Amino acid sequence: MDASLPGPLVDAAWLAAHLGDPDLVVLDATALLPSPRYDGDYQVGSGRPQWLERHIPGSQHADLTADLSDHAAPYHFAMPSPEALAAALRPLGVGDGTAVVAYDSGGGIWAARLWWMLRSLSVPAAVLDGGWEGWTAAGHPTASGEPAPAPDRGPLTPRPRPELWAGIDDVAAVSSGERPGTLVCALPTPAFEGTAPTRYSRRGHIPDSRSLPGRGLLDDSGRFLPPARLAALVDPVLDAASPRTVLYCGGGIAAAGAALALTLLGHDDVSIYDGSLEQWSADPARPLALGAADPH
Repeated sequence: MDASLPGPLVDAAWLAAHLGDPDLVVLDATALLPSPRYDGDYQVGSGRPQWLERHIPGSQHADLTADLSDHAAPYHFAMPSPEALAAALRPLGVGDGTAVVAYDSGGGIWAARLWWMLRSLSVPAAVLDGGWEGWTAAGHPTASGEPAPAPDRGPLTPRPRPELWAGIDDVAAVSSGERPGTLVCALPTPAFEGTAPTRYSRRGHIPDSRSLPGRGLLDDSGRFLPPARLAALVDPVLDAASPRTVLYCGGGIAAAGAALALTLLGHDDVSIYDGSLEQWSADPARPLALGAADPH
């Protein structure tokens, strides 16, 4: 972790005290993804209009629905190439030597997704615990309207960490037991069990995966639970004999929130399946399981 950041999570008081630091970049990663009303109901929208209405002073909007995703991929929110992501981040003020604090107004998962993307380029980054709601609840100042362009802090040199991502064939091998690892789904329990509508063509979860709903890792104010309570939820799901954990959800967003929780607990062999269920369910040859996870 970069010396200018205390860890992967910062609170509103820390950010308020460092808001004017010349090498600190604050990015709002909010996107809109309403719950599906019926199977196949996939709606997504940019959070930029909402950010223009109210945001943390000096922040920029990191649009995960636009330049910060690979639109050539067959699923939403796909991780761009390291070079493309670095090029998209530079106009937001991110350059070599900067650190980033990401926040959102959607429960923290969008900020966590941006944090994981930055981490995979070796860019020092942290998430604002409690997000926009935590910032305003603490009485810190807000702004609205189009801010001044971000300063040009020079080039951003990506140093990729491909081990932070898992591909579909890797996930299939873990699911079938051909490769070591524990598959963990961060979706809510009804989505995992297939009892709720899905954005995709088929319901269920990847076989032999375990359930760790990401929202359950936060308290009622949207902040991460204390470490002891986090560990009580996380440890029973993981497999101590197979330390590698592969997280997924619907589109690699909620999984990033779970990845942050695991990182806070010191787990470092964690990857995210970027395509998640949107990619997996689109192939009818890929099996999906319904019901609760098998006991382990």
